[in-house]
Amino acid sequence: MTQHITARDLPVSERPYEKCLLAGPQALSDAELLAVILKSGSREMNVVALAQRILQADGKNLLNLYHMSVEELMHFPGIGKVKAIQLKCVAELSRRIARTDRRERVCLSDAESVAAYYMERLRHEPQEQLLVSMFDAKCHLIGDSVIATGSVSAVPGSPREIFLRVFEKKAVSFILLHNHPSGDPSPSREDFALTQRLKTCGELLDVELSDHIIIGDNRYYSFRENKQILV
Repeated sequence: MTQHITARDLPVSERPYEKCLLAGPQALSDAELLAVILKSGSREMNVVALAQRILQADGKNLLNLYHMSVEELMHFPGIGKVKAIQLKCVAELSRRIARTDRRERVCLSDAESVAAYYMERLRHEPQEQLLVSMFDAKCHLIGDSVIATGSVSAVPGSPREIFLRVFEKKAVSFILLHNHPSGDPSPSREDFALTQRLKTCGELLDVELSDHIIIGDNRYYSFRENKQILV
């Protein structure tokens, strides 16, 4: 029978559970927090050492939980399918907690608040994802919808699809968002062209394109802030 090294096998001073009870979760290192989720390590290493190995892979950190697939996580000793799925769920939970906290602060006319709301959702995406964020007459966020995944320049029938979603929600204004996996949110010629097309279509249909926001790595570009969209 394989014996996995758990947190209980560590000296009392190094056990993350006891440390959390004494000083609170904020006192735990990233590896210790991850060890609480993992519960046990492998025959070769204790659970904290296993957590450290996951965090140090590819020279990254906690972002590995976003970037690694279930299959990649299963390459670590002591990580089976169940633990790998648990780790991916923890990453998704953290993303949703961040969004929930920011939703009430989303303001149609404040690009920074919109970018902050979508930052964790989009900045980790390995491909470009185009979505529309929709608002009611009181400028409240009423929902969003993913239009396409892939290159924005190759989004099929994007204006038609976008306005169908907008009308389904009975929105009076909307913001277009997409991410640049490179981390650089600088707009391309295709981004400018798509923005202009949607702005023109919106004027004809009496639905306002309020902004087009490009998400990078903890950075964003707002067409409205840069006066590329006048409202």
